Amino acid sequence: MIRAICISLAAALLGSGALAADVEFYPMAGDTERSWPFSEAVRVGDLLFLSGMLGIKPGTSELVPGGIQPETRQTMENIRASVLRFGGSMDRVPKCTVFLADMAEWAAMNEVYVEFFPTHRPARSALGVNGLALGGRVEIECIAVIGD
Repeated sequence: MIRAICISLAAALLGSGALAADVEFYPMAGDTERSWPFSEAVRVGDLLFLSGMLGIKPGTSELVPGGIQPETRQTMENIRASVLRFGGSMDRVPKCTVFLADMAEWAAMNEVYVEFFPTHRPARSALGVNGLALGGRVEIECIAVIGD
């Protein structure tokens, strides 16, 4: 499966005729008032690339209160909802990237993050950044395998 993912990703990045035509852009869910400068997700073949997600309450631009753990939980709930909406599941997420406003919160974020991957652990990068949108503590982007 990892080999198929790598081949699909390489073909997409190289502009393969078969995959280049099979690119779908999905706008942000419920985006009726704003025009975001990015898609919620982009599908290339069987790969779903999710934009970075924050711990915002669905349908709003408001972060959940309480700090890193509630924000991580809401972020992961938002990711799960998006993956499910596009036909995937959390056990078919091979890669995540975590952006933290403060690397000192890495362990606290991990306590929540692992709850969403009980049977496997995706490959993951985590890095500290100098500010996130809306003043968030955490932003996470993922790649999911969807389809058969």
